Amino acid sequence: MNVSDGGSAGPWLSDATKGLLAGLVVVVCWSGFNIVSRFGSKGVFTPFDLAAMRYGISGMLTLPFFLKYVPPREWPRYMVLAVFGGLGYGLLVYSGFSFAPSAHAGVFVNGGIPFWTVIIVAVLARFHIARHTVLALILSTCGLLLIGFDSLFAAHEQNEWIGDALFLAAALSWAIFGLLMRRWQIKPHLGIFGIASFALLFYMPVYLLYLPKTVQYASWGDIVLQCVYQGIVAALVAAGMYSYANQKIGACQASMMLALVPAVSAIGAFFILDEKLSLTIMLGIVIVSAGAILGAMPSDGAKKLLSARLRGS
Repeated sequence: MNVSDGGSAGPWLSDATKGLLAGLVVVVCWSGFNIVSRFGSKGVFTPFDLAAMRYGISGMLTLPFFLKYVPPREWPRYMVLAVFGGLGYGLLVYSGFSFAPSAHAGVFVNGGIPFWTVIIVAVLARFHIARHTVLALILSTCGLLLIGFDSLFAAHEQNEWIGDALFLAAALSWAIFGLLMRRWQIKPHLGIFGIASFALLFYMPVYLLYLPKTVQYASWGDIVLQCVYQGIVAALVAAGMYSYANQKIGACQASMMLALVPAVSAIGAFFILDEKLSLTIMLGIVIVSAGAILGAMPSDGAKKLLSARLRGS
């Protein structure tokens, strides 16, 4: 076998395909994130405990690499990314779980990120946004509302609206992080190293000295679960893959894929937890999937698809 043949095996995947695959990894990771975080916040952990496990574990793992590969003159940008993609997102979403159920996070966080991303991009582009992106956002929003219909429109606890507002704020913080990563063209792994490192340095001293903590009352099993999922899966794997997808397929397309998270969560709950899939939820899954697929498609492919549909009608 010719050696050059083996060396050329890698480039057979296009950037768009790589970005879509990375986006699917994010969808899988975040589908479990809502459940694990809600489980932790409704147990003995405070939101500050969950944030400490996220930033403490990820920061300790990445700080040596960040100091080695990123020169000090570039640190200010990574500090800004840590504020939005680390501290801002994490503290807001963990606080939201104390007030509202995970189904609300699925709608307001995973639906809010593409919403805010498209809005910010539209403002920066003077509202020149591709029509298929707007259509995809509308479809995804309708699908998310159907998936969360029972939870969103059932009888609410008095303070659930606070959680919903926090989830929307967390989505805005993450959308800004994604757009800054793309604008500054920061390599995904370096971006994640910087976010985790500065989140560790900014947050952990404040947490250890001043913030309320109940982690000492939790079992070791619960602590290990949260440390692994928050500190490795969510903070490093999911965030890194999102940054990679962001650069390969664009901010709007990458964020639109997050609309699939509630759908995947509902399907997973059906098989793992034996939760029922109502007709409303199944319809929502179909609609949100169509919106996410359309939104993640390259502009040329989406235009051809929509043109073919219009000609066919």
